[in-house]
Amino acid sequence: MAEATSKVGLNVSVFTWESADYPTQLRNISDSPFILYLRGEILPQDEWALAVVGTRSASVYGKEVTRMLVSGLAASGVTIVSGLALGIDTQAHQSALDAGGRTLAVLGSGVDNIYPKRNQKLAEKILQRGAIISEFPMGTRPEGGNFPRRNRIISGLSLGALMVEGSERSGARITIDYALEQGREALAVPGNIFSRGSKGPNKLIQTGAKAITSIGDILEELNLTMVLLEHLSANPLHVDELGRATGISSAELSSALIMMELKGQIRQVGGMNYVKNN
Repeated sequence: MAEATSKVGLNVSVFTWESADYPTQLRNISDSPFILYLRGEILPQDEWALAVVGTRSASVYGKEVTRMLVSGLAASGVTIVSGLALGIDTQAHQSALDAGGRTLAVLGSGVDNIYPKRNQKLAEKILQRGAIISEFPMGTRPEGGNFPRRNRIISGLSLGALMVEGSERSGARITIDYALEQGREALAVPGNIFSRGSKGPNKLIQTGAKAITSIGDILEELNLTMVLLEHLSANPLHVDELGRATGISSAELSSALIMMELKGQIRQVGGMNYVKNN
């Protein structure tokens, strides 16, 4: 169970890796944090989540695309995960809230040390419909070295990660790299080839990330994965039974199972029976 603690009126929950309420998807990555500090609440529905990341110097195009995609996703019940940074992160959190959805913010500081300070009001709104999360103890300052490491938590809480804008060596790209290592979906918004902010996403698309131009593109990826994971467990299930239970065609099911197995989300245990990896 989570332990509760408080500091200057803050309600902070502390989860260890063994806690029953520790996020399942995060537990499944190879370097999941042993301790999580949390303000707000993570709900079971937050397992259906997408990380949305990008540059702090967002363009008008980047903000508009983020608003359009996140609004539709949040209205469809997808929880948005990001890092509370300026630019794309801020737009992602705000758009989710504006659509009446849920959002999780992962910090590179203690949960009592909101950074940047100008997002203090946004953080308070997030607490009403989501959570602020960190692996760093309360009082931890937002040191530069903390942010690349926290990015693995952003992707680890999500079924996939979407890069809207950013350079090829940006923090957003680090999040995508973590997502790929964790077997999560890598998604990117195509942009102007002359725009510096689109170099990262365009390069990702060149190397295999799915190009996203509509909400449907994202839901197609997340829905199939989530449906299959919901039907699989530690008990072996035959592919034919899985097909009947989900209504997914044989060809689409076969392709999806192969990809999920390659990503380490599931495994075949013989005789075309599958189990979900814990």
